[in-house]
Order: sequence, then C-alpha cells, then structure tokens
Amino acid sequence: METELKHRTAANLGGTAAPATDAPPIAKVDTIAPEPKVPPTAGKLKHGLAMQIFRRVSLALYFILSCVAIVLTQLIGAPLYWYDRNLYYSYMALTKESFGILAVTVTHWWGSTVMRISGDESVAGQIRKTADGRVEFDFPERLVLIANHQIYTDWLYLWWAGYANRPQMHGHLYIILKESLKFIPVLGQGMLFYGFIFMSRKMAVDQPRLAYRLQKLRQEHTALDGSKYLDPMWLLLFPEGTNLSRNNRVKSAKWAEKSGVKDMEHALLPRSTGSLFCLRELKGSVEYLYDCTVAYEGVPYSEECYTLSGIYFEGRPPKSVNFYWRRFRIDDIPLDDADEFDEWLRQRWYEKDELLDGYLSTGKFPPTPTKVEGDAKTEDATGDGYVVTDVRTKSAGEFTRIYVVLGSVFLVWRILARVWGRFTG
Repeated sequence: METELKHRTAANLGGTAAPATDAPPIAKVDTIAPEPKVPPTAGKLKHGLAMQIFRRVSLALYFILSCVAIVLTQLIGAPLYWYDRNLYYSYMALTKESFGILAVTVTHWWGSTVMRISGDESVAGQIRKTADGRVEFDFPERLVLIANHQIYTDWLYLWWAGYANRPQMHGHLYIILKESLKFIPVLGQGMLFYGFIFMSRKMAVDQPRLAYRLQKLRQEHTALDGSKYLDPMWLLLFPEGTNLSRNNRVKSAKWAEKSGVKDMEHALLPRSTGSLFCLRELKGSVEYLYDCTVAYEGVPYSEECYTLSGIYFEGRPPKSVNFYWRRFRIDDIPLDDADEFDEWLRQRWYEKDELLDGYLSTGKFPPTPTKVEGDAKTEDATGDGYVVTDVRTKSAGEFTRIYVVLGSVFLVWRILARVWGRFTG
C-alpha cells in the first residue's frame, strides 16, 4: 500500500514514483544549509511608528482582555468536572472555540493575508469555496494532522482550518507543546483547561503522560440511547519538532549525515518517535491521517522575515499562505515496525520537499484534481483547482461570543445584588 501511496503522490507532482526502497528523486543536498533561491523579504513597511504603537496597544488590549475573559469563563465551569465529566469537557470545548475565534479575529484584523488552498485526489471534493468567498473543509471529526513547521504562526492558520471545517473543529483541536509554556500566566492555565499535551522532551517522562492523555482522547462515551461514541478530535503534530530556520537547517543537515540519509532542501528531517507513539495509541479510534504542506509566498526561510512583530504590528503579513493537503488511511501506515514507519514518514517529507521546491519555482502548489464519481467527472468547487480566500470569521460580530458567559454571569449577579438590596433595605 505504501508503494501505491508513493505512486499516487508522484503522479500528482508530475513525476514517477521511485521504488519504496530507493531514495526519493530529489537533488543531492550538502550538509551545509543551501542558500535560498529567493532573497528573504517581508515587503515594505506599511505603518509608521505612531500606527505601530496604536496596533501594539490595541492588539494587546484585545488579546489580553479576551484571554482573561476566557480563563474566567473556564473557572466558572471548572466545578462541572466533579459533577459530570462529559458536560465539563463539552463546556471546555466551547471555551476553546472562543480562543479559536480570538486567533481568527486577531489574524484578520491585524495580519490579514491571502490563503491559497489545494490538495491531491485524496481530498478532492473536501475543499470548497462558499458563496461569500470563504473556504469550507469537509474533513472528519476525528483525525491526526501533521504539517511541516515554518514559523510560529503555523498553528494559528491550522487552527483556522478547524474553524473553517464543517462541522467546526476549532473547539476540539489538541496540540503537543513544550512543558515550559504551561507556566505562562493566564495562557498557561487556559491551555491546561484545554487538555493540551505538555512534553519535557524526555521520553521516559513524557511517554506515560502522553499515553494517559491519548487514552483520554480515545475514550468511549455512552449516549442516552445506549450507543457508543467518541468525542471529536483534531490532534496536531509537527514531526520536525521545531520551526524552519537557517540554524535548524544546519542541525538537520548534520543529523542527516549522521543518520546516513539525504537531507531536505526546504524542510527539516522529521523525527518519527513521537508521531509513531501517538498513531499507535489512537489506532482504531481514528481512520485518517491528514498531511498539510505549508508555504509562505516568496521566501524559503519564512521565520527570518515573517516575525510575529512584523505580521501583527508592522503590517507586513505573508503575501500569501499556501496549504497543500493529502490524506492517508492509518490502517495503511506501517505502525508495527518503528524502522518501517521512520522510512514511511521520511518518504512523505521527501515528497513535501518536492512540493516546496515546485512551489518556489512556480509560486503555487499543484491544483486540486477533479473528483470522479462513477462515469462522470464533477468539477471540484475550487474551480481552477484552488480556493483563494482569507482568514476571517463567518460574521463580523462573532468575536462577542468570547464574552457571552462572563457577561451573562455579571448580569445575573447584578440582578441578584439589586434584589438582595431591596429585601435588606
């Protein structure tokens, strides 16, 4: 089946698949990080000092007030944990939706950019453009999502993909993070409530903790009619372990030389241990692994020009963010042998490297092919094979949902205080 998947991907790239035991058809890379083909540039500075200060202050106020509102909302619902666990997790999913809306609105208002989306035949028909110009994904409620890691905002754009899914999944996204992040004031507490998985990067410590969290994510529940069901879940993994930069490219090249494998030109070598453990633990509860290749227009080392400060404060967001999606059935992935899985994952990353090389040459990933149904071909709703849109909410006032619970509690408290005041004179 792996050979079939390689042929499928190679055909979509316009090439010929190599045998499963051969190295992928990419150019030989030296152990020194290659020079970028395109000079890094984030474009001209759009805002002067006064506007930058205004953007910083306004963004900080909105972000901090929203995060405080979300954490207070979580604390209000925390007692549900001892009353009804299912109700508690559903409530926390709603607060996670609030943070998803916060991420989308911050990106839309302070760092708006073009999103160009396509995929191979495995996702044909699952990516559509809506009448009002947004994108709508039709991905399943439970999946494992892997992606190359370019810059720190990758997870924001992927979280937006959960928001744009049908049904919406921005309340059911789970991320594996380094342990130090849970000690960030307010944000750390919020992420703990969300059930995010914190790792110390010491497998002896992390494995029991990870196993416990993953078992929670595959726990069955019983509906009122007696049927069994699983909670929705998108588990986001970055197998590279860190984001792309010149320094990390050098480290990747040294690791490739030490391991006796070819390095990448436009990505980092993936580490397979964590991904294999997650897939083994979740096997039987998740049918598909979705893979997203992420590229930022015009630059091979995006971290050097698309900084958080540049995107949100200076008005220099990416000219476009490009997604290319693929889907793999988990039962077809070799999970029983660690070496075979390591080879399988590396081959997928070599294919990513080819995709990124083609993207840097043409400015686009391959278009989504037409979907074949029976004897008739139906054009995908992407038209030319691409959905071009932007990161935004479905309605202008949706951000107010962040404050609904807190506002309602305050209103009830005010009413009760007034009633009490009348009775006590």
